[in-house]
Parts: sequence; structure tokens; C-alpha cells
Amino acid sequence: MQNGDCRVQSEDLETTHVVHFGDAVDMSAVGDGEVDLIVTSPPYPMIAMWDEVFANRDTGIGKRLGADDGPGAFEAMHGQLDGVWEECWRVLREGGFACVNIGDAVRTVGGAFRLYTNHARILVAMQQIGFSALPAILWRKPTNAPTKFMGSGMLPAGAYATLQHEYILILRKGEKRDFRSEDDKRLRRRSAIFWEERNTWFSDVWTDLRGASQVLDGGGRDRSGAFPFELARRLIYMYSVRGDVVLDPFVGTGTTGQVAAVVGRSSVGYELDGQLAETIQSRMGDVVGMGREEVERRLARHRSFVEKWEAEQRKPMKHRNEHYGFAVMTGQEREMRLTRPVEIGREGGGWSVRQEEY
Repeated sequence: MQNGDCRVQSEDLETTHVVHFGDAVDMSAVGDGEVDLIVTSPPYPMIAMWDEVFANRDTGIGKRLGADDGPGAFEAMHGQLDGVWEECWRVLREGGFACVNIGDAVRTVGGAFRLYTNHARILVAMQQIGFSALPAILWRKPTNAPTKFMGSGMLPAGAYATLQHEYILILRKGEKRDFRSEDDKRLRRRSAIFWEERNTWFSDVWTDLRGASQVLDGGGRDRSGAFPFELARRLIYMYSVRGDVVLDPFVGTGTTGQVAAVVGRSSVGYELDGQLAETIQSRMGDVVGMGREEVERRLARHRSFVEKWEAEQRKPMKHRNEHYGFAVMTGQEREMRLTRPVEIGREGGGWSVRQEEY
């Protein structure tokens, strides 16, 4: 796949991946400022499937729910998350991003139906810690039930809009990340994304992603509509460069770490449920094949885009990528190179993945 006129020497790398089974309120295994990007989706307060997880950490939550105190339970659940956001602030580098996928909840407690605004509560908490909020992404999930609604149907003043979206909160620690050295600048240029990818990914509404069903190999919780691979993939490309460290303080079945390994980043994560270890191990075992497919699919999509654009415009694109030899829309894409994992092995309590440029 490489162009014979390539003017830049190939650079391979090794990424590492580890999952700590414990509470992310204490991420002492991660040093201050060691993380470049956070991509996560926490348990959703006031969604019934997560009640037990929160109540196991704070028995007062179950008592509040039992006493029909919905707002009190909501606040107590978020109190459990607040300590994690504080640790995220500590381990994140200056200029690093935190991307949090969260949905609001609707629930009837004590006969009262209401909306519990999880995204707003997390935004407030993280900004109080010191994070700067940036424009968020609205993930509007495709639905097979466009006529679904809640409430009294055709009669006015008794029906409720159906929630069909979640939020991807984008927050930054401090000012813009500084790429000072020539090596840092070159690595950033090699980690560029395609122009057409930028146009889709940096839209504030995503409508083309479905929640991913989870089939668990080793037990643990049973849930569907989970954190999709594509969501994590986009965010990691958008907000990190090759070789960066990506943190997920709520690992679940391991999507963030798997994506990081596929696209040439290191990862670290925390997960309370030890029963998910086998599932995470299984997913990491797939990264070499997935990485090959990822590179080939990404290059094929770009070539198809170029062919269509040049046919419609009846002229060639102005720039060419120095490594692959194909046309690109902007000069910022000229030094871009893709990497793929070619070998994975166990290292201590985690994994080591050898990555090569393609």
C-alpha cells in the first residue's frame, strides 16, 4: 500500500493497555498528568438497571428510592460520580480532553414522572473542578419506532416527548495543548484525519450511530444499547495523536481500550465488576484483525470520496498525500499516515501491542 515516492521514514511503535479492577474514585496507579484523553460512559443515574451499582456503594441511595425521594437519589448517585471526575482532573494532562457519553433519564418515582438531567449535573460538577466545557455533540440514536411516545397520546397537555438522544460532553483541562517540539509537531501531522471525516465528526449532531448490543463471554452484567465502537473510534481520532494514553474510568466490556489498541494509542482503565475480565480479554484478542480492517476500510472510503469529488468537480484535488500517493483536500493531510496493530501479547496484568505504519 505504500507509495514508492514516500519521503518520510516509517515509524512503528508499541502501545500498552491495562485494566485495573477497582473503583475509579482512586486511580492511584496513574500518575498526575499521565493521561492525554479520557473517553468514557459512566453508569447513568436514575436508570433502573444501574440502581444496584449505585446502591452497593451508598446504601442511602436505596433508602431514598424506597422513600420515593427521586431528586435525593439522583443527587446521591451523582455524588458517587463526582469523586471520579476529580481523579480524572488529576490524571489528565494540561490541554487534554475528557469526552463523556451520558444520557438523561425519565422515571416515575412515587407516582411523579420527571426528567433527571444527568448531562447538566455532570457539566456543573466538572466545571466546578476546573474543566472548561466546549460545544457538546448530540448523539441522536436511530429508532425503529418513530411513532413511539409517552403519556396520553392524542389528548393535549398529558403527553411527553420521547428521549431519543444522548450527549457526548466535551471538556478540556486548561488551555489548548501545546505541540512545541519538532517531533511533537510531526507526530501531530501524521495523526491527521481526512477532510471528509472532519466534516462528519465535528458536527454537533450525530445521527448515524447505533448503540451496540453486548454479548458477554464471561458473565457480568447483561445490558444492551451499549457504548458503540464507532463512537469511541471517532473521539480518539478527533482528540488524540498516535501513541497518546487514553483513559476510561468506567471500562465495562472494554470498548475504549479495544479502540485505542486498534488505532495506535495506549490505554488504561478501571472497572468495578471483575466478572467482565474474560469479556475484556476476548475483545483485546480481536484487535489485530480489526486493525487491518480499520485501515483498509478507511483508505477505501477516502479513495471513493476522491473519485466522486473529482468526477463531480471535473478537476483534480490540489494536494497529494506523500506516503500513499493519493489526492487529499488540504495540505494538512499530506503527511498523514495510518497505523495498524500487527502483534499483541500479555504484559504484566495487561497487553502490549506492536503497531506499524501501513
